[in-house]
Amino acid sequence: MAIIKPFICVRPEEQIADQVAALPYDVYDRKEAYAAVAGSPLSFLNIDRPDTQFPPDVDMYADCVYEKARELLERWIEEGIFVTEKKKCLYVYQLVMKGRSQTGIVACSSIDDYRNGVVRRHENTREDKQIDRIRHVDACDAQTGPIFLAYRARDEINWLVELVMKNGDRIYHFTTDDGVGHRVWRIDDEKMIQNFVDAFSRVPYTYIADGHHRAESAVRVGELRRKQHPGYTGEEPFNYFLSVLFPGDQLMIMPYNRVVQDLNGLTEEAFLAAASEHFRVSPAADPVKPERKGVVGLYLPGRWYRMEAKEEILSDDPVAGLDVSILQDRLLGPVLGIQDPKTDRRIRFVGGIRGVHELERRVGQGMAAAFSMYPTSMEELFRVSDAGLLMPPKSTWFEPKLRSGIFIHRLS
Repeated sequence: MAIIKPFICVRPEEQIADQVAALPYDVYDRKEAYAAVAGSPLSFLNIDRPDTQFPPDVDMYADCVYEKARELLERWIEEGIFVTEKKKCLYVYQLVMKGRSQTGIVACSSIDDYRNGVVRRHENTREDKQIDRIRHVDACDAQTGPIFLAYRARDEINWLVELVMKNGDRIYHFTTDDGVGHRVWRIDDEKMIQNFVDAFSRVPYTYIADGHHRAESAVRVGELRRKQHPGYTGEEPFNYFLSVLFPGDQLMIMPYNRVVQDLNGLTEEAFLAAASEHFRVSPAADPVKPERKGVVGLYLPGRWYRMEAKEEILSDDPVAGLDVSILQDRLLGPVLGIQDPKTDRRIRFVGGIRGVHELERRVGQGMAAAFSMYPTSMEELFRVSDAGLLMPPKSTWFEPKLRSGIFIHRLS
């Protein structure tokens, strides 16, 4: 059963929270990160991506880069940009995007729950990306970006959340530049905190929706701290990682689309013929936004096609039955020769938030083909995680994204 804990939160002063809150560090490449912090001196991205504080010729993984993150965090605390709570709290965090809301609990989750499978995952992680965040967390002695967790909705937790939103202490209410509304309520009443702790103790599993690398890195830093403190009790902050837990029925997964650099030596006609072996391929007058599972949009220069998977390649297997798996196993791998989409440089991934016209733009700039996907469902994510299996890379794109810098969990 899931363990959650209140924590001493370091958070932005109320009047500047909207300036501090930043999208996660990994949604930007280095050029985009420089642009994002330009003219935004209070954006938490300055700390989350400390490479932006150096010229581009400085190695973004140099020791001085992580030291700069620690220096900035400490300075911002000293200057009052961040304040530190006087007692351990939980928080209700609501995000509103285009009229749709999702409301989660900000708490610390147990690194032991992660290792023993109570916190379940659906993606592999890359060692190089882990090392970056391990060094960042270790240098800052803090977790600065929450892990996005989901759980199967429970009425008792919904009721507690509604009670807090109705009667609680709202500390933030702002809208970010992308139009997403953010509202936060503090829970500092010990009885109410215990109500939430008890309610989550009846939740059998939580699931990483977004933030697999941050989760693995936070856990590994916690384990490092345990080795450094062999007399640890289990109650120290480093035994827990910062998370926001949302009921799955409130979450929206957007498609994670694909673009490929070439057709593996095939002409467009030969490629369409090969695709027709496992898909019913038909020209489309308009951009294809798949309306159901089993349908994929294909864009070749100047022309859209609708591809419908033939019945014989559909599967009830939690992983093989995913649309992203069907496309990979039946077309990208055997026809285009993209055997490992995690490492093959001939494939790129485009979050659904960018829309299908971004696919047209990419092909117009020289990519050979693009594929628009039907989004993976939360139930599919739960099924894969419960089976102890892993999805193909880039199977899910969650919106809205949690902001970094609103909640910080210090490890000592």
